[in-house]
Amino acid sequence: MQRLTRQAKFLSNPPANWLGKEILLNHSSQIVRHTLSVLVDNEAGVLARVIGLFSGRGYNIESLTVAEVDETSHRSRITIVTTGTEMVIEQIRHQLERIVPVHSVVDLTLTGAELEREMALVKVVCTGDKRVESLRLAEAFRAKVVDTTHESFVYELTGSPSKLNAFVNLMRPLGLAEVSRTGVVAIVRGAETMS
Repeated sequence: MQRLTRQAKFLSNPPANWLGKEILLNHSSQIVRHTLSVLVDNEAGVLARVIGLFSGRGYNIESLTVAEVDETSHRSRITIVTTGTEMVIEQIRHQLERIVPVHSVVDLTLTGAELEREMALVKVVCTGDKRVESLRLAEAFRAKVVDTTHESFVYELTGSPSKLNAFVNLMRPLGLAEVSRTGVVAIVRGAETMS
């Protein structure tokens, strides 16, 4: 973002109410990953409407999680990871706010203090030295063994998406057989809340 003052030469028609104020211009057309947190009423059809907003406009959802977060007020939190320019993400945010059962929409990426976690179950089929190596790597990543046979392990791993990606990539040559992931959940650090 650039701040341009009244003296900016290329602004040929400044607003009538300018009065020497600075104008904030956003020249960012860079596509960036964003995490949106949406607080909604927990009722039938809400998730379909939110997803429809994305698919109807050709926006991709990289990760989607939803769960009830308040039983008394019947509210759910939807966490959506998507990519786009700042302008596109802002447009998505405004469109989400117009859906009736939506209470708030926050782009957690803009806070600069988002905390993201994801859980994965990772199945590795291996024997011999590869089995020992997969156990060693699991210990280094603090993954728990939740199922084991003579030929396989199922690991449970929680962490940032990049940590899970790294673990999965290291398990590939050792006999990675299957991966199941929850999708990203996120919250802002500190005392600030979505309300």
